[in-house]
This record gives sequence, structure tokens and C-alpha cells, in this order.
Amino acid sequence: MVGQERHNAGNGTDDNDGSDDPEHPHRIHHNRAAPQNIRGATNTPKRMYTQAVKNDVVTLFQALGDRTRLRLLNLMTEGEICVCYFVEILDESQPKISRHLAYLRRAGIVAARREGKWMHYRIVRPSDLQQARVLDCVFDALAADRQMQRDRQMLERACCAVRLPPPLDDAPKPELFRART
Repeated sequence: MVGQERHNAGNGTDDNDGSDDPEHPHRIHHNRAAPQNIRGATNTPKRMYTQAVKNDVVTLFQALGDRTRLRLLNLMTEGEICVCYFVEILDESQPKISRHLAYLRRAGIVAARREGKWMHYRIVRPSDLQQARVLDCVFDALAADRQMQRDRQMLERACCAVRLPPPLDDAPKPELFRART
């Protein structure tokens, strides 16, 4: 109380709200914006989950700049594949796989097809000749990569297995083909 009495003696007031001292910890700041109510905010921008396809070389290289996306493309060189096979073979979560597939779709190099509850994905060859050549070079490089070879072997084993792993029991089997000879 002694410190407060000293402070009050200087300004002639008994209540110390700090309104006359800009550095006082109890100063009332009238010019501060009120905190936003995050839960009740209605004017916050909504996140868009589907974006337009961007067919440019920068977007293509960005799409090819992630190992998970390269592994997905590598498996799709064998044919159209259901998401559940990607999840099983790459041993990644379904949301992560779906996020990467959406990225590839926005880049215009993957297309999706729904069959009941199953989503199937396949490679779409770019109409731009330069981008198609880039993709061909990437596929050639992937064919020589050991991890990519193991992924393709796992896909072939899963498709040809008499007894599938439990997550793939009801899944439609991919029809594999050699997309490139």
C-alpha cells in the first residue's frame, strides 16, 4: 500500500486505474482492438479445398518436388489405382495420401474417378509437349530407383495375392498394365 499511496499522492486520486500514466500496468487502453471471438467469427475467409487446375511448368515441377507424390506417380504408371492401395503400400495415412493426390490433380497430371465409395486415380498425360517430356523423364528416373521398384513389386504382390491384407479385403483390384514399354 505504501507504493500505491505514494503514486496516488502525486495525482490527487484515491483509485489507481493507471489512466493518467501510459506505462502503468493497470492503464486502460481504449485504442486497442477487442479480441476476436474465433468460434463465433462469421466473416473469416473459408479455405478452398478444390482449386482450378494449373497447367504450367512451375506447378508441374512443384508437384514433382515431393517424394510421396513421386511414389504415387510411380505406382500409377502401372494403371489406375484405388486410394486404399496407396495407403497400404506407402504405409501412410489416408488423409496424407489424399492431400498429395489432390496436389497432383491441381497440377493436371492426375485424374480421379469415383466408383461407389472408392476413389481411383490415374495419370493424365499433359497436352503441352514440353511438360509431357518432363514427365517422361521423371518416369524413366523413377523406374531406376530402388524404392520405386520395391513399391511396384508390393503393388503387384497385393494385386495378385490370394489373401489380401485386411484393409484391402473389399477394395477393387487394380488392372495393372505396362503403361510404358
